[in-house]
Amino acid sequence: QVQLVESGGGSVQAGGSLRLSCIASEAGFGCMGWYRQAPGKQREAVAVINPADGRSSYADSMKGRVTITYAQETPKPTLYLQIDSLKAEDTATYYCAATRSNWKSCPTAPEWYNYRGQGTQVTVST
Repeated sequence: QVQLVESGGGSVQAGGSLRLSCIASEAGFGCMGWYRQAPGKQREAVAVINPADGRSSYADSMKGRVTITYAQETPKPTLYLQIDSLKAEDTATYYCAATRSNWKSCPTAPEWYNYRGQGTQVTVST
């Protein structure tokens, strides 16, 4: 059974940075991504990446402030999300997601990702 376990969330002041991690129980995903959901709002994509070639894409709202990377580490592969210049509106639960489907360009719509973690909370205060 695939497991994705996020960590790295917390409470930070606006303008600060966080690095989120997602440890996967296995490798071989076609696409992986980070999503977030704030209370009362729909889940939205933050960034997605093709682990094989590193090609990534970002939500317009977060371009320039986030970097998604993937590390084929031993023994467990890990997906990272670096978030800089945090704003109050970045407050949300951040989720890691993955799919074994192979795409020429990884989709951003969350419904294409059938594996998800439990999430890590990010709270930004002003």
